[in-house]
Amino acid sequence: MDVTPTWLPPGKEAAVCFSVDDVHPGTSADAYEAGGDLERGALGRIARLLDRHPRLAVTLFVTPDWRPNGLVATRLAARVPGLRRLVHAASVHPKGRMRVDRHPDFVAFLNAMPRTEVAVHGLHHLHPGPRLAVEFQAQDRAECGRKLREALAIFDRGGLRYVRGFAPPAWNLPPPLAEALADCSFELVSSARDLQTPVTADARAAMSGLHGVSLIHPEILPGSRLVHFTTNFQATSPRERAYAVVEHGGLLAVKAHAFKRGGGHTMLDGLDELYCNYLDLLFADLDRRYGDALWWTSMGTIAQRVRAA
Repeated sequence: MDVTPTWLPPGKEAAVCFSVDDVHPGTSADAYEAGGDLERGALGRIARLLDRHPRLAVTLFVTPDWRPNGLVATRLAARVPGLRRLVHAASVHPKGRMRVDRHPDFVAFLNAMPRTEVAVHGLHHLHPGPRLAVEFQAQDRAECGRKLREALAIFDRGGLRYVRGFAPPAWNLPPPLAEALADCSFELVSSARDLQTPVTADARAAMSGLHGVSLIHPEILPGSRLVHFTTNFQATSPRERAYAVVEHGGLLAVKAHAFKRGGGHTMLDGLDELYCNYLDLLFADLDRRYGDALWWTSMGTIAQRVRAA
């Protein structure tokens, strides 16, 4: 392995973290299940992975008031020039229907999961216009801050324990949102995904979301105290990519989405049984290969260490 980075604890040569996006109280009776079926659905699959791998931790990016009922454009109005920027391109839930504080069983299940931290994934995961899932587009700093404070207030009202972390929907982190995250005392953000760039110690992300941030190391974004994480592995990635990240002394940041299919869309990294089986084999393989040299941890724990340093 390369020289051990300073963000790693003594005796650790690389790290593994696992995160899941789009977690919300939607059930199998809705367009897609994303946590609302508790142990019978996505959260149960995550819980079984945690049970089978006692050192594994997970960061769940939860949307406080999820509204998209569809994820591809279906409304006729969305095809009309001039009008399409003003309407939601697909059907939506009424505001508040999926609000986390109105689903106490969902909150209790999350709070009881071992080695699990919750962070924020937007407010509604919704925006008018053709880019319907890209929630933060042209809002100014004040509007971004209002939405962030509303998201945290929903978690607080529901009694959901969380860390000050944020994953912007569709990876999009415009400058006003980054500034508002700092204003609201957020500590970490995950807004880049790169599954293609070859792994090297100094590789930079160049795929989804932010470009130019480190591919394999957490780092503080310039001009802020936000610790940034790049997703560098998912269901479509070969095991060799995981080995390369570890052997370059990096953070293997494994990503999944809570549901596989729904709203007219299929997630390549949706957490179905097949992806869970792949992760089960991958985590066991990493443990055998690298043993105690690997730090199995969460984004929140890493961010605290980076910021303290």
